[in-house]
Amino acid sequence: MRIVLGIGAGIAAYKSCELLRLLTESGHNVRVVPTADALRFVGEPTWAALSGEPVSSGVWDDVHDVPHVRLGQTADLVMVAPATADLLARAAAGMSDDLLTAVLLTARCPVVFAPAMHTEMWQHPATQANVSVLRERGAVVVDPATGRLTGPDTGPGRLPEPAELFAIALRVLARGAGGLAPDLSGRRVLVSAGGTREELDPVRFIGNWSSGRQGYALARAAAARGAKVTVVSANVALDDPAGANVVRVTSALQMRDAVMAAAAEADAVVMAAAVADYRPENRSDSKIKKTGASPPPLRLAQNPDILRELSRDRPRPGQVVVGFAAETGNLRANGQAKLAAKGCDLLVVNQVGGGLAFGTDDNEALILAAEGAETAVPRGPKEVLSDVIWDLVASRLV
Repeated sequence: MRIVLGIGAGIAAYKSCELLRLLTESGHNVRVVPTADALRFVGEPTWAALSGEPVSSGVWDDVHDVPHVRLGQTADLVMVAPATADLLARAAAGMSDDLLTAVLLTARCPVVFAPAMHTEMWQHPATQANVSVLRERGAVVVDPATGRLTGPDTGPGRLPEPAELFAIALRVLARGAGGLAPDLSGRRVLVSAGGTREELDPVRFIGNWSSGRQGYALARAAAARGAKVTVVSANVALDDPAGANVVRVTSALQMRDAVMAAAAEADAVVMAAAVADYRPENRSDSKIKKTGASPPPLRLAQNPDILRELSRDRPRPGQVVVGFAAETGNLRANGQAKLAAKGCDLLVVNQVGGGLAFGTDDNEALILAAEGAETAVPRGPKEVLSDVIWDLVASRLV
C-alpha cells in the first residue's frame, strides 16, 4: 500500500520515526511529507533513510512531478502524526500553503490525524471545532493520549504510542474506506476489557486468564472507524489503545460502577471483559496466615450481572448492547441460553481453554443475534473479529 506520513511541527515528531519503521517493515511504501518547521525537530536525512524515499516539504520541490497533486491522488492512506493545533486549523480551513496541506486537499483515500499538543491547546474551543469539522468531512481524528507532555506538564495531548498508531493504520487500510466517512463517526462506544480480580486479602485474589487483548482490539477498531471510545479496563498490562479514554478498575463491583456511568452516553456497549461471577463474602484486611490447620471454607457472594442489567435498563434509546460468553461446551446451545437470559442484542460466544481465546492474538467465535441470526467467524486475528462485531453493531445503530 502507498502511505503518506505527514509530520507536524511538534516535539512528538521523534515518535513518528518508530511509526515509520513499523509501516515500512510491514511492507508498505511510505512517503514522508513534513512541514518546514517539523524538520527543526527531525531532519530530512532521518526521514529519507528510514523510508527509502525522497522527502519534500515545499510545493516547489520536484515541480515536474506535481507532488502537491500526485501524492494525494495515488495514496491509499494519509496519516498525520503528530498533527499540531496549527495543522488541524489549516486542514479544517482547507488551506494549501505547503505541500502537506495540499496533499490533504487532493487525497481521496482515508485520512487519519493523530493530534499532539499541550492540554490547553487540545481543549481550546477552536481546536475542538476544527476537529469536529474534520470528522464531519470523513477524516478519522484519534483522540490524544493522557500522560507526560513537554516539560513537567501532564494531561491529555500526548501522541499515542507508535505501535498503537500503527494498529490504527492497519485497521483503516483493512477497511478500504475509499474516502467514505467512517461508519462509526460521531458515535460514542463503550468497551469493557480484561479480567476482574476479587480480593481474598491484601495478597491473594480470585481471577481469570483474560488478557484484555480482544477488548483492546475492539477499541482500536472502533477508533479507526471514527468512534469516540471509552474502555473500562480491568487488570490489563497493554498499552492504551490509540484514541481511547481508559478507565481502570480492579473488581467486578468497580467495573459495574464504571460501566454504568460511561454507558449513559454510549450508543453501543461491548462487554468483552471476563467479569467474575462471584467474590469472597468476606475480605480479610490482613494476610491470611497458614497455620497448619485446615483452611476455613471459602464463602462466596454473587456479583451483579452487569450485562443483564445493561440490557434491561438501557440508559439511551436505541443503545446496542453486545455480550461475550466464554464457553467450554456446546457453543450454540450454551450461547442461545445465555443470550435469552441476558437480553442483549448480540452475544459473541467463543471456546476457551487449550490455548484458545485467553492470552492469544487470535480468536474464533459464533455471534448470535437476538432475532435469531448467526455469524460464524473462523479463527484469525482478534482485529478481524472486532471488525465483524462493529459491522453488526453499525447495522443496528439508528
